[in-house]
Amino acid sequence: MKADSVTEKAVKAVLDKFAESYAKRDLKSAMSLIAPDVDVVMYGTGAEEKCIGPEAIKAQFERDWSQIEEPALEYDWTSISAAGNVAWASIDAVFKAKIDGKMMKFPSRVTKVFEKRGDKWLIVQGHFSFPDQSQFF
Repeated sequence: MKADSVTEKAVKAVLDKFAESYAKRDLKSAMSLIAPDVDVVMYGTGAEEKCIGPEAIKAQFERDWSQIEEPALEYDWTSISAAGNVAWASIDAVFKAKIDGKMMKFPSRVTKVFEKRGDKWLIVQGHFSFPDQSQFF
């Protein structure tokens, strides 16, 4: 179900703040957007990047930032749906970063699930991937 305008605006604000926090390497700000639950899950692009719980997510962010410079996430297309106190977003994005001194751009796909707790929307699940550039089928 398409999110109403109030929910859509609130969820977009969380997405924007997440992208800003990640780009600034602001761990405290980024983690304030993620549910503090032991079962919160974030998937990254690497085969081993399945983070369960806040401590694993923090460690992944720190690992990411140790490997790249000037990270940026730009959203090209966003779809936000909701039902009650749960919302979900599907996003086409471009991830940019300086890697080994060279600026790189990667088409990306992002999905996030949010839960409204009180007056705040928190990320309870996330997935970040790079679409396969070689179609096998």
